[in-house]
Amino acid sequence: MNPELRFEKKMVRAADLGPQSCVPDLLGELILQNHLTFRLDEDDEIYEGYGRRGNAYPYRQHNGYIRELCEKQVQTAVLENQYLRAVFLTEYGGRLWELWDRESGRNLLYTNDVIRFSNLAVRNAWFSGGVEWNIGIIGHNPFTTQPLYVSKTQDHLGNPVLRMYEYERIRGTTYQMDFWLEEGSRRLNCRMRIVNESAEVIPMYWWSNIAVPEYNGGRVIVPAQNAFTYGEGMVYKVGLPEVNGIDVSNYKQIPKSVDYFFDIPEESPKYIANVDETGYGLLQMSTKRLRSRKLFSWGNQDASDRWQEFLTEGAGRYVEIQAGLGKTQYGCIPMAPHTAWEWMEQYGPVQIPGEVLRGTYAERSAFLTERIIREGSWEAMEETLKRTKGMARRKAQLVFSGSGYGALAGMGPRTEHLEFLIKEESLKKWQEFFKTSVLHCPPPLEEPDEFLINEKNLKALSENMEGRNGDNWYAHYHLGLGYYAAGEYGRAKEELKKSLELEENPWALHGLSCIEILAGNGKGAARRIEKGMELKRRDKAYLKEGFKILSLSGEYEALCRFYDSLDDEMKRVSRIKFYYISALHKNGKDKEAFELLEEGEGLEMEDIREGEDSIALLWSELQQSLFEEPEPVPHRYRFKAY
Repeated sequence: MNPELRFEKKMVRAADLGPQSCVPDLLGELILQNHLTFRLDEDDEIYEGYGRRGNAYPYRQHNGYIRELCEKQVQTAVLENQYLRAVFLTEYGGRLWELWDRESGRNLLYTNDVIRFSNLAVRNAWFSGGVEWNIGIIGHNPFTTQPLYVSKTQDHLGNPVLRMYEYERIRGTTYQMDFWLEEGSRRLNCRMRIVNESAEVIPMYWWSNIAVPEYNGGRVIVPAQNAFTYGEGMVYKVGLPEVNGIDVSNYKQIPKSVDYFFDIPEESPKYIANVDETGYGLLQMSTKRLRSRKLFSWGNQDASDRWQEFLTEGAGRYVEIQAGLGKTQYGCIPMAPHTAWEWMEQYGPVQIPGEVLRGTYAERSAFLTERIIREGSWEAMEETLKRTKGMARRKAQLVFSGSGYGALAGMGPRTEHLEFLIKEESLKKWQEFFKTSVLHCPPPLEEPDEFLINEKNLKALSENMEGRNGDNWYAHYHLGLGYYAAGEYGRAKEELKKSLELEENPWALHGLSCIEILAGNGKGAARRIEKGMELKRRDKAYLKEGFKILSLSGEYEALCRFYDSLDDEMKRVSRIKFYYISALHKNGKDKEAFELLEEGEGLEMEDIREGEDSIALLWSELQQSLFEEPEPVPHRYRFKAY
């Protein structure tokens, strides 16, 4: 059959993502890679911590989701030829959700049987399965639960090409992904392009995160003799395949959650494969710019099982094999001004002979490397990348639109072929501000429409405050956020106070409380956020943030007092209830705290963070306080997989 591109609806069991947070992300979420030290060789050249971010500003947190599932229609794009069928979730970051080998009838990816959100991403909400395309900052793509721009075009042979793209606001870059199948090909082509139109060097990050089944007897095959990993907060280098007596290519033996970043030699083909006990599985290859590969395993212990259960219904266990621009995810790499980075990826089936599979790690790697070189497929990808340069710069027919931020930012000569539209009324108001320098002024209790002022465009507002925006509480609020983003906390505090003087509003109170937290002034933070919470008693997102700040401030009596004043609906919000139970414990009311924690089938926090051990620690402390005999933490509370 000739390759086809179709746009179809698909029924899935999915949770409700809910509304985004009403406040900007100023304090951030825990990101494990941001808290590491390094013990490396002088020639490893890893950009340790370069490009780290403490928060996701100007993005909002996606923290309004629930765990209940319902049948939902989602939009998909389907590429198909006689050998492969690829299904993409265009409304969820363009994720490659399924990749079917039509000859074997098997899906080469791990496809979750549900879309259920958990707190694993830079913006909180994330779900497991498929291939996730991650750009810009450590901690998953800010668009991982968002629609992308979707368009269609053709390659030089007339094969249909699916194009997805967006504008990433933190780095101020566009990224473009072109996908197609060729007649008679058993590999999906993925042509990626990142553009820095600015005049500045920026930190850049890209990792293609590929969820694959965790096969019994499965193996990862990669052409590397060493890997970078971490333990006890330290990053170091290990030889392969054995680490602490365990062959890590046999991922079922890995005891705890861990990353292995494979150090592939420069001259070697860049690939990684996951195969089952018969030697069949997925091969991912790329051109040389995508230099690194990684294995992530949840491990094989009780907490590992808990995470795998928490993320799915019945799809089973998975591991991730990943491919990235940098040697590791412990830092970004510098991208020059006025630059486009391009590379190709290919995904398809692979079969390893039984005698090779039963051999050593080195023999499996040597066999697959030699086959790839003999076939010439790696060199052919480099040629395809060059040949399709014109296709990648060609305008395409728009099918679905994404956000208007790219249109507001304005495109340069390297991205003018991409169509960006402003449909949001909120962005049209801000577009008027950037034309006239006069900012609109909504009612003070109305949720802020956008967060657009940052260190890059601070002058656009700061130089137009006198006269034009001087009496506008909303303008002072956004100027305060801009100074906050630039790390000028003193000036941020001044502007947020001016905003409050003009109009009492919960948004400036939230910003001031975050500044007080950073300054270590818990009482000041609590005083500010309590006032804001009084103004937004029925706003779940604001209250979640408020209770977080009260907990961070150590003002546990104030926290309990405010919780007691809430209605029953707000008291049942799991994260708010957790903060209250923790505060009861801090106030010495352990019996009441333990009863609330164990109420029903026990507290289930839908937004427990990867790397967060808070609920297990709380249960242990309460149990030890109330009972003579210590007990192991129940399985339902075990999330410390590392």
